[in-house]
Amino acid sequence: MDALITNTLIFSLGTAIGSFLNVVVYRLPAGLSLLRPRSYCPHCHQPLGPWDNVPILAWLRLQGRCRFCRATIAKRYPLTELATGLLFLFSFWLRGWSWGILGDWVFLSWLLALALIDLDTLTLPDTLTQSGLVLGLAEQTIMPWLQGAGWQAGLQGFKGSLMAAVLGLWLFNLITLVASLALNQTAMGAGDAKLAAMLGAWMGWQGLLLSSFLACALGALIGGSAMVLGLIHRRQPIPFGPFLALGAALTLAWGNDLIKLYQSVFLSGL
Repeated sequence: MDALITNTLIFSLGTAIGSFLNVVVYRLPAGLSLLRPRSYCPHCHQPLGPWDNVPILAWLRLQGRCRFCRATIAKRYPLTELATGLLFLFSFWLRGWSWGILGDWVFLSWLLALALIDLDTLTLPDTLTQSGLVLGLAEQTIMPWLQGAGWQAGLQGFKGSLMAAVLGLWLFNLITLVASLALNQTAMGAGDAKLAAMLGAWMGWQGLLLSSFLACALGALIGGSAMVLGLIHRRQPIPFGPFLALGAALTLAWGNDLIKLYQSVFLSGL
């Protein structure tokens, strides 16, 4: 019973954060305040009541329509809430109660917001990538101290986080330059390099490289399949932020196991 209550509370917290992420994804690219006015229907602009904002359940109760004008409410709203709740719950199952779980939840929330915004607008707002980078530096500095390792370990964590952030920025700027020259068109936006810097700040250089590798592999597989199926054409821009976010999430969950597997398979004979 205790486990059921704990899991329910964590899932509910995740869905509530997901509800706020919907606000971020809608308002931030439009240059609107995240706090005022309170949530409203984008069609009739009627303010929503408290029961209209209950994650997932409100959408189901209203059958996906505004209570006032009956306009359709996009399915992505409850799906984002559901995804955030599941991400919070799954990360808790992997890590359990610790200071680190709070960092994981913040990191995953930033990644999801950035991925959705990139899908909508083909941009990665500096507001999110830069604040996410600062939070990553802070997390890597404070976490060793919270775990009892002392301030020197925190200082080393900050140095490693900062170096990995710089590596991510330089690496993706280099990739963008080389790919743009090879394709004779802009291959990647500046936001991707800033997102890579954010990943480095949170995950260190090993996590950054693994996330980037997974993102490139997933991007090639999904993008190539979409071209073969005729869903997109060869020069159509594809947002890379969602692949970076997915690669980072996979690395957060199984990165250590994947790195150990790589070392055992490819480096064992060296």
